[in-house]
Amino acid sequence: MLETIGRAVRTRIQSLLYALGFFFNVLKETTRFFRRKQVAFKVLILQILFTGYEALTINAIMAVSIGAALIVIGSSLLPQFGQSQLMYSILIIVITSELGPLLTAFVITARSGTAIATQLGSMVVNHEIEAYIAVGLNPISYLVVPRFIGVVVSMLVLTVYFNLFGLLGSFIVVQVIRPMALSEYLGGLLATLKVSDLISGLTKAFIFGVIVSVVSTYQGFSVNRSSTEIPVAGIRAVGQSFMLIIIADVIVTLIQYA
Repeated sequence: MLETIGRAVRTRIQSLLYALGFFFNVLKETTRFFRRKQVAFKVLILQILFTGYEALTINAIMAVSIGAALIVIGSSLLPQFGQSQLMYSILIIVITSELGPLLTAFVITARSGTAIATQLGSMVVNHEIEAYIAVGLNPISYLVVPRFIGVVVSMLVLTVYFNLFGLLGSFIVVQVIRPMALSEYLGGLLATLKVSDLISGLTKAFIFGVIVSVVSTYQGFSVNRSSTEIPVAGIRAVGQSFMLIIIADVIVTLIQYA
């Protein structure tokens, strides 16, 4: 029993060390990426189009829905406690600092994280990774780094996009409940908005983008020889990304409000 437990612990430690080595290798190759002229730029553009551009619609729908729900709930509950002025603070904190980066990360994980893991896993099974190595190309540079950069950039842009549409959705609902001028609404938001809220949201977006891209590519490369491992890699990528995103969200929030 003790031997089995020890073997499992050693395996976990080895996996963790390998994952850390993979992460630092990605960071090292990322610093060299823009100094080279390489075909990986095409992969980068395609990754941004898939992860960012094609997710604009679902991101906008979610953001408008969340903003509308917040304004409806807040306008019903806050006046009962004489705290109507807190509506702007709630909108700013919930949308820009919390739900904006978090929900965007979940969407990217479900769409792009799965796609990246399964695509790279298929390349491993089809011996395409070996072909890259055989001709002297580093798979990290040409396959991982473009996806890493593409996901992080898309995550940042989509988070800003979510924030704008979330606040826009709440303004549209405000017009139905209690019409007000756009200048009055924007004035209330700007008076409440703090730089720390924006920094917190963008920091989370950056960290979440790093998590999704690194975990997805790592799980894609973890596939061995069997095609049955490909969907398993996709599932692991999503599960581990969700777990790490939630942990990172809690840590950043604690640091912000500590």
